Amino acid sequence: MRVTVKGQVTIPKPIRDHLGIGPGSEVEFVASNGDVRLVAVDGDLSEEEKLRRFSDVLDQMEGTLDLGGMTSDQYMEWLRGPREDLDVD
Repeated sequence: MRVTVKGQVTIPKPIRDHLGIGPGSEVEFVASNGDVRLVAVDGDLSEEEKLRRFSDVLDQMEGTLDLGGMTSDQYMEWLRGPREDLDVD
């Protein structure tokens, strides 16, 4: 795929169909870790489609966080620091 002089590219039809992108749709380019992702802006998506996409993102994230053996409570305390609103003597 080539970028035109104006910085434009053609999004392949299978990707447009998968993301529900049509004429007038809005998209965003999201840069992270040296990569760029094309993201459809959720203008007219059904709640079911939004939930499916969210579930897909969660599935992709599964197993990517190593807590080093800490429980979730221990991790949250490590992340946030000790809670000052608790009366601990």
